[in-house]
Amino acid sequence: MIDIRQIRENPQIFKDGAKAKNFDVDIDKLLEVDTQLRENKNRLQDIATEKNNLGKSIPKLGESEKKPALDKLSELKQEESALNETIKQLQPDFDTLMLEVPQPASPEVPLGKDDTENTELRKWGEIPTFDFQPKDHVALGMALDMIDIERGVKLAGTRNYFLKGDGAMLHWAVLRFAMDYMIKRGYTPMAVPLLMRDEAMRGTGYYPGSEEQTYRMEKDELNLAGTAEVPVTAYHSGEILKEEMLPIKSVAMSTCFRREAGAAGKDTHGLYRIHQFDKVEQVIIGENDEEKSKKYHLEILENSEAVMQAFGIPYRIVNVCTGDLGRGQVQKYDIEAWMPSRNSYGETHSASRFYEFQARRMNLRYKTAKNKNLFCHTLNNTVIASPRVLISIMELNQNADGSITIPQVLRPYMGNKQKIEKN
Repeated sequence: MIDIRQIRENPQIFKDGAKAKNFDVDIDKLLEVDTQLRENKNRLQDIATEKNNLGKSIPKLGESEKKPALDKLSELKQEESALNETIKQLQPDFDTLMLEVPQPASPEVPLGKDDTENTELRKWGEIPTFDFQPKDHVALGMALDMIDIERGVKLAGTRNYFLKGDGAMLHWAVLRFAMDYMIKRGYTPMAVPLLMRDEAMRGTGYYPGSEEQTYRMEKDELNLAGTAEVPVTAYHSGEILKEEMLPIKSVAMSTCFRREAGAAGKDTHGLYRIHQFDKVEQVIIGENDEEKSKKYHLEILENSEAVMQAFGIPYRIVNVCTGDLGRGQVQKYDIEAWMPSRNSYGETHSASRFYEFQARRMNLRYKTAKNKNLFCHTLNNTVIASPRVLISIMELNQNADGSITIPQVLRPYMGNKQKIEKN
């Protein structure tokens, strides 16, 4: 959420910011409702003062003066009641409009309409060539009895799957390596609830906007989180932290659920776009300092790059353009892994910087040494998400005989096995 004072002072910045991000928001309507609210609330304060003064004066008045004073008090109470009713009607409109205002992108973000206009910043790793006809991850997984998509679909519908044997072991190895790496980096591990109240979804910026992508438990008024970002970022919501606690660096491994509404016919093959997956997520809650936030942003990006490099996966970093940013993101870097079967890079990580956007929604603050309460800054990034990353690991490390060489760093998690071979 944005500070309404900033919108009042320079509405054009927010009009331009919304347009650049492709969000349809009526800033003029918001300011109109805001003005009406303020006028009514100011009048309420004036009435409270008048009532208080009258209440104190009435016992001192003579009989002839009391009736006009009591009549005036009655009028003020009626006006007060009408104002409260008007405010009651205006406040939901104001709150709804405020939730829709996106945060303008950072000046470093390229202007663009969608992900086709993201800007490549750099690449890492060599794209391999094969002296044999390589298979895709589905063919490899089926031949090695690692993946069963057919039965996944039979039991749970499209975009579902089973991982079996070495497929399950490789999946867990990837996640465990990522967790171990982040813990060594000083991030606090967390096991988190996956069912979130609407307040947590709004607080982290997923509502409004992502309701159609979320599995909602209507009967219990709960939502299945699409990422551990939601519970970890919202963990301290409504609290005032001590400044010395910051930055708080956390890492969580969780199952994630996404409906993929509107993705019919898109990336349907294999494990790329699925309804359920596991992800290791890193979150930083930091000071209200833009330069520090930029430093933390690079840190969480570097953490993920280190994991990708440990797996030996070629990737590229892109600076996400305005039209591909979410409502709350100031700037986002995506990591895209090379996937031979797609003959292209596929997005595997999103590193996001929010400044105080999420913290305002969650009322997450800290008290400075000067006894001032400030909103925190928040950031997050995928450390690794599986099984999508298995596409790259399996396809890049396949051999002519149909086996898969296990990356060196993952072997300790797989009983020191060096290859996945057909039994």
